[in-house]
Amino acid sequence: KVRRGEKTCRQRRDLKRNHYRDDEMALIVGDDFQHILRVLNTNVDGREKVMYSLTKIKGIGRRFANIICKKAEIDMGKRAGELSAAELESLMVIVSNPRQFRVPDWFLNRKKDVKDGKYTQLTSNQLDTKLRDDIERLKKMRNHRGLRHYWGIKVRGQHTKTTGRRGKLGR
Repeated sequence: KVRRGEKTCRQRRDLKRNHYRDDEMALIVGDDFQHILRVLNTNVDGREKVMYSLTKIKGIGRRFANIICKKAEIDMGKRAGELSAAELESLMVIVSNPRQFRVPDWFLNRKKDVKDGKYTQLTSNQLDTKLRDDIERLKKMRNHRGLRHYWGIKVRGQHTKTTGRRGKLGR
């Protein structure tokens, strides 16, 4: 039994786990602090550290965000809302053309594009467009993967006899 006013074992455990909650986070905010940044058509939380806030942008993961911050010489301990306009601009320049800043080709998410053979890093809307174009190209050439996309069934070799019935109608 728990006496009135005492916390249960589960409540104490949850308090230990969540002692750094976002809503309780203490921040010393300056005049130029931005709580929400608009970067590459994505709202980014200004209270998070720069590296982790960049991962909210589609097409940028933790490792790529880390390398971008290092190339732009931005302090990893800094919050995204504390970034100046110049620092933000330098980040976006590196994201738009990472090969000029000696980011290796194997690090990029679009290797040897089918149409132009270039290595690029795609983000947000570009990523969606390229994926749609690739699937349409596979469908048009009547490729096995394209046909499976067209039929709406599993594409990557999974078993389909007993699983994956929920998304498909009429079976």
